Amino acid sequence: MKNHIHSIILSLTVIIAALIIGNAYKNKSTGNTTISVTGLGEENFTSDLIVWKAGFSSTAMDLKQASEDLRNKREKIKKYLIGKGASNDELVFNSVSIQKLYNNSYDNMGNIQSSYFSGFSLNQTLRIESKEVDKIEKISREITELINQDIELDSYSPDYYYTNLRALKLRMIENATKDAKTRAEKIAINAGSSLGKLKNASMGVIQITARNSSEDYSWGGSFNTTSKLKTASITIRLEYDVD
Repeated sequence: MKNHIHSIILSLTVIIAALIIGNAYKNKSTGNTTISVTGLGEENFTSDLIVWKAGFSSTAMDLKQASEDLRNKREKIKKYLIGKGASNDELVFNSVSIQKLYNNSYDNMGNIQSSYFSGFSLNQTLRIESKEVDKIEKISREITELINQDIELDSYSPDYYYTNLRALKLRMIENATKDAKTRAEKIAINAGSSLGKLKNASMGVIQITARNSSEDYSWGGSFNTTSKLKTASITIRLEYDVD
């Protein structure tokens, strides 16, 4: 009786094992094997648009005098820039801001005892946007020459842009797609298979950084404006069936 029970249990075990193996083989044969790869498109380029800003000011007790002094400085700055090769159409002088100045006197505890008017401060900024990048870049570096004319000009670092970004992006997408497909084909060949149809494709964000820099990529995409020489990159992720 005992041997009979053992025989029944052994038979059931064999049947269950056969069912498990059969189902596993069925799932393997009917399942879809895929390959997912990421391709990179990268290109170096030089900015073709520069934006440079600078500021200057004038201070006087009389508002009219401060305004006249600011106007004289503006004319000298304009003459200097045009003499250096900047176009009159590129020069944009923004509106003048006016600030009243006050001097304070303090007691030994650091509290204000009195306050009196000390004059007007007028401030103005200029902006140059040009496709003559090298020329304006050179001007921005030599602008301190105006000190010889008693003009103190605060020069800001130029910003650099690229006006044909759309075409650049299309080229990078094409290159990244080719790179991803080549990677997928090599993986399939090395695995003894062949590449099937494309199932899914997704694109990353464009990253523009200074060339040969250690700038970090941003989740939403980086866009460097401080460097004239830049590197743009983008990733494409492809998923293929494997035959």
